[in-house]
Amino acid sequence: MFVTVELTNDVLKDMHRCMVQIRRFEETAGKLMEDGKIPGALHLYVGEEAIASGVMAHLSKEDQITSTHRGHGHLIAKGGEFDRMFAELFGKATGYCKGKGGSMHISNMDLGMLGANGIVGGGPPIATGAAFSNKFRKTDNVACCFFGDGASNEGSLHEAANMAALFKLPVVFVCENNGFGEYTSQANHQAIVDVADRAQGYGMPGVIVDGMDAVAVFEGAREAIARARAGDGPTLLECKTYRFYDHVGVRGMGLSYRSDEEVEFWKKRDPIDQFEAKLREQNIMAEAEIQAVYEQVAAEIEAAVQFAEESPMPDPSTITEDVYA
Repeated sequence: MFVTVELTNDVLKDMHRCMVQIRRFEETAGKLMEDGKIPGALHLYVGEEAIASGVMAHLSKEDQITSTHRGHGHLIAKGGEFDRMFAELFGKATGYCKGKGGSMHISNMDLGMLGANGIVGGGPPIATGAAFSNKFRKTDNVACCFFGDGASNEGSLHEAANMAALFKLPVVFVCENNGFGEYTSQANHQAIVDVADRAQGYGMPGVIVDGMDAVAVFEGAREAIARARAGDGPTLLECKTYRFYDHVGVRGMGLSYRSDEEVEFWKKRDPIDQFEAKLREQNIMAEAEIQAVYEQVAAEIEAAVQFAEESPMPDPSTITEDVYA
C-alpha cells in the first residue's frame, strides 16, 4: 500500500538537492553543446526545476512518467544518473539508450521513465496507455504526463484526456505552462489564459499552481496523485512557470520574441533562490549545508562528464539493435 508523502525536512532537503542537480546539469550540458562537444540541440529546463522536483517527490520507481523535448530535469528527478545521462547526450554507447536516443528521446524503463519525446504532444497517449495498464493489472501505480502549453493544443492530448477521464485512469496531466510554444507566446496560440480551464470539458479537475514554488507544486501534485491512486481518475495540473534560456541552448538563435524585462522579471522569481530563502528562514538548512550541496553536485557532474568523454562510441554493427518501427 502506497503511503502519502509528507513535507518533512528531509523531503524538503531532497527537493532542494534535486533542483540544484537539474540546474547544474542543464547549465553544464548547454555549455558543452554550444562548445560543440555535444551534438544536436538541447532544450534546457532551467527555471522550471520546481515542477519536476515537486511532482517526482510523490512517485516511486514503479510509477511511470512521460516527458518532452525538454526532459532532462524529469529524468534527473526520477532518479537518473549523471554519467549515463551525459553519455547519452554525447551519443556514447554507455548512455541510457546506448547513444541512440540523445537528448530528446532519452529514457530509462527501470525508473519508469517512458521516454522524452521530440514529438510535441507525443507523451499523453503513452502515459494514458501506462495508466490503463496500471488499472488493468490492479496496481496502485500512477502515470504522470508532462507537456507544455503548446502541446495542450494537440489532438493527442485531447484524445488521451478524454479516454483517461472516461475510464477513470490513474494518470496526472502536468502542464508546464512556460508561456511559449517554442517562439510563440501563449496569447498568440490560445484564446484562453489558463490551460486548466479545459479540464472541465474532459470531466476532470483542473488545478493551477505556482510552478516557480516547489512547495506549491508538491502540494498540488500530492492531491492529484493521491486521487489517481485511489481510483478517482485523472487531474489536469497546470504549473505556471518560465524557462530562463531560449527555446534551444543558452544563447539561443538570436530571435527577438521575449523582452529583456520579461526575462528578468521571471528570473527574480527563481525557484531555487526562493526555495533556499525559505529553507534558511525556517532553519531547515544553514548556508554551509546549502553550499555543500552545490559542491557535491559540481563534483558529481565533473566526474560524469569525464565518464562520458572517455566512453566509446557505439559500434556501427549495432545500428539496427534496440530500434523499433
